[in-house]
Amino acid sequence: MSQADIPTKWGVFTIYTFGESEADPMPHLALVHKDLDSDTNVLVRIHSECITGDLFGSTRCECGSQLVKSFEEIGAEKGIIIYLRQEGRGIGIIQKLKAYQLQDQGLNTIEANVELGHEPDGRSFDLGIQILEHLRIRSIRLLTNNPDKLQAIEQSDIELIERIPLIVTPSEHNLGYMQTKKDIMGHLLD
Repeated sequence: MSQADIPTKWGVFTIYTFGESEADPMPHLALVHKDLDSDTNVLVRIHSECITGDLFGSTRCECGSQLVKSFEEIGAEKGIIIYLRQEGRGIGIIQKLKAYQLQDQGLNTIEANVELGHEPDGRSFDLGIQILEHLRIRSIRLLTNNPDKLQAIEQSDIELIERIPLIVTPSEHNLGYMQTKKDIMGHLLD
């Protein structure tokens, strides 16, 4: 594990790496606000990598908007963002782009992943829990719409105090994607 402070427009965070080894080129990350009080009910976002949304600003999904909103709220409340390297619900960027091609032909995000031979969602949130435990976090308020993240926390030793919805305004490009997440995957969206 390595660490360093990074100043952001949302405050100063200490970024910690969690990889298979010191040479791991793609470790998971924890961004911990410098003024975190770990004895409080910490505001946490467990965010899975989405290079198209997080880095390139794609509006095909709401991931980038959710990450920015998470930084705004966590910066204000001095919490933690766990950034899991699970691109494309665990299928990686190459397969994700192939899934995009299938979505352009009419399949939804789940159908596309299955068509490519993957699970609808192959991510594990146990990694996020392990990171929180390593950071000695005992109780959290979780920014999420994903019931799988709630279930993972509820099955851990970390106390889930509250779920805080992470709602962003849909665009014309991601409305169908978000509807699939709500209707088929059970995401808690209004």
